[in-house]
Parts: sequence; structure tokens; C-alpha cells
Amino acid sequence: MSKVVLTVDDSRTMRDMLMLALSNAGFSVIQAEDGVRGLETLETAHPDVIITDINMPRMDGFGFIEGVRRDHRHRAIPILVLTTESDIAKKDKARRAGATGWIVKPFDPVKLVEAIRRVAA
Repeated sequence: MSKVVLTVDDSRTMRDMLMLALSNAGFSVIQAEDGVRGLETLETAHPDVIITDINMPRMDGFGFIEGVRRDHRHRAIPILVLTTESDIAKKDKARRAGATGWIVKPFDPVKLVEAIRRVAA
């Protein structure tokens, strides 16, 4: 059975790029356009890995990560941050919130798939 990845990003273009890269690598992909929708999606979905942006409307990636980690059902799901941000303080804030890893956009599809396979093992 293929691994399920939840992607949370407000950019339609980025969601499409992630869908293509991850589907081609054999993953099942669920998408949400912001942190609020991402948390709603987790009420019924059970992804193996989550990929989230940081800068989004309604709820940013930090709030989303904290929301995921507050729910005991989702505490063990690896969360990769995929963002244009490269600031050390923001990386540290994401790590403290519960992020597993940090990838800077634009992403290399091969490296992203490798990172997902590493954390989903």
C-alpha cells in the first residue's frame, strides 16, 4: 500500500507541483490550502507524512504544526516544512512547534521524495 502525504500550501501552483512529484513517486496525496483546512482534513485522513508551508492565510504553518502536535492521534506523524523561508529563527520556531525537517523552495522533486521516504520509514 502506498504512503499517504498531506500537503498544506496556499499556492495552487505549489500544490499542483507537489501532487505531480509525489504521485509520480507512488505516493497518495491529500491537499489542503491552509492550516485550518489541514487540521479539518486530519479529522478523517491519516497521512504517513505531512508537508506544510509556513506563510499561509487563516492559519500559518507554525499554528498548523502546533495544532497537529496537540492532537494525540497525530503526534507521531513526521512534518516537513517546505517554504521560501531560510531564517534560522523560523527554523528553530518550527522545530520547537514539532516539525521534523525543513526544505527550502524551490524544491528538487528527487530530494523531496528521498526526505519523505526517510521520515516515513
